[in-house]
Amino acid sequence: MKTKMFVQGLVFAAALGMTASVALAQQPMAQPPMAQPAGAAPAMAPQPMAQPAMAAPMMIDRAKILSEPHVFGAVTVFKLRPEWNRLTANERRDAATEARGVIEKHKDNVLVDTYLTRGLKASSDFFLRIHAYDLAKTQMFLRDFRATTLGRNADEVEALLGFTKPLNYITKDKSAELNGALTSAAYQGDAPRFAIVVPIKKSAEWWNMKAEGRLKEIETHTQPTLAYLGNVKRKLYHSTGLDDTDFITYFETNDLEAFNGLALSLMQVPENKYHTRWGNPILLGTIQTPADLMTALAQ
Repeated sequence: MKTKMFVQGLVFAAALGMTASVALAQQPMAQPPMAQPAGAAPAMAPQPMAQPAMAAPMMIDRAKILSEPHVFGAVTVFKLRPEWNRLTANERRDAATEARGVIEKHKDNVLVDTYLTRGLKASSDFFLRIHAYDLAKTQMFLRDFRATTLGRNADEVEALLGFTKPLNYITKDKSAELNGALTSAAYQGDAPRFAIVVPIKKSAEWWNMKAEGRLKEIETHTQPTLAYLGNVKRKLYHSTGLDDTDFITYFETNDLEAFNGLALSLMQVPENKYHTRWGNPILLGTIQTPADLMTALAQ
């Protein structure tokens, strides 16, 4: 294969059987310096223009992004197609490695948590929970993920979108006693193994209720949940106007019986009458690292 010659710069003399002196002889001659008037100061060589400093990318701090308001949260649910199982074992492993690489590639812009639903839910195999300060970064990640072999062999069967906000009702000013009980409650025990996601939509009657009435309903809602906060972690995302739901409620637990008790307590408060959607679907999965999820899907 012929070696390409660079028109500008030093020619690869050895590859062309030429000596360095011959190669240099073929370079264009430098222009002689222009004569300066007598007594003139020597001309200054042109200086390179300073380049603007590049802003450092915002690193994702897990503890911070999971506790701050004004953070976008997206839950995207996938069902693997039959074609996935027709791939060879090596092809599935390679595809899993590729998908993990995309998560790694976007780690400075999004936080991706992974969950396995295969074996627990017939309608899906896994879901992702994605947090970002900029929703466009979530979209960019999902585009790259869907372009992988795994992504091309999976159907997106549900997508929920919301963002975090400060407490609306149980605040220090509006409900001090309940706020103290709520904010002081801490999860106890080993790291949770299960995650549950429940989308919720409220009726027009709820939104047209006076603020004082909604506060009273939420206080009644909150009181029976306090007994379960040592067994069940919870997080709320607001979706009104961004999705077909009003809220995405997210829970983590090791004790599914405790979660059942929490759900029953919420079914028995008057505020439940204002729900037009509770679940549909309810997502139940095991909390996985990306590596463990991809290993399970590749089997």
